[in-house]
Amino acid sequence: MADNKKISALEKTAREWLTERGVTIDDMAELVHYLQSKYHNNLTMEDCRYNVNQVLKKREVQNAILTGIQLDKLAEQNKLEEPLQATIAADEGLYGVDEIIAFSIVNVYGSIGFTNYGYIDKQKPGILQKLNDKSTGECHTFLDDIVGAIAAAASSRLAHSAVGDEEDEEEE
Repeated sequence: MADNKKISALEKTAREWLTERGVTIDDMAELVHYLQSKYHNNLTMEDCRYNVNQVLKKREVQNAILTGIQLDKLAEQNKLEEPLQATIAADEGLYGVDEIIAFSIVNVYGSIGFTNYGYIDKQKPGILQKLNDKSTGECHTFLDDIVGAIAAAASSRLAHSAVGDEEDEEEE
């Protein structure tokens, strides 16, 4: 888990839902490493995991995770009304609500998150490639963007901490 401190029920559920959908802290840490390794000498996976865990402490991030995953699950179960069902199930390119939810995450550590997110969303490395595989029958319309956004926010947090702008804080 994040650390030895007590975590909220909301954070616990968000973390559990990520795990149930096949996304680990290490998956997201690898994305952070992918985004930041060329800017930080001696960047470790532990540094990356730490920053992912700090992002996951944010209530707005937890809410985005739960909302997006719930919508993905409902789409898998054909429980949304048309035309929304078909739109989300197909992850239509002009449907941008998934990115809007992701934007609520990328901004938690400043505007640099937007560029990190845009880059990783286009490249789709690691877990993002797996989440975008439509052949599995699973719907990850929201989850792929949320995971990319968490990595982008963690990368932004890392960038801010490298210049002394971000301290370890008690999150909400």
